[in-house]
Amino acid sequence: MENYEQQLDDLRAGKIDHFEITPENFQAFQRVYHAYPYRTQIEGKANIGGNITYHLRQR
Repeated sequence: MENYEQQLDDLRAGKIDHFEITPENFQAFQRVYHAYPYRTQIEGKANIGGNITYHLRQR
């Protein structure tokens, strides 16, 4: 199982600049994302094929 909270933390800390979620993992990720206290700083963009790329919002 993926550690989605760690991916969100790494994104926020600048360790990674984006990550992708597949349609198969979306439901599990959404539970973590909605509970994440800094989710307003992160946005997702849907891609063709159903994958979603998450990155930090531009300030």
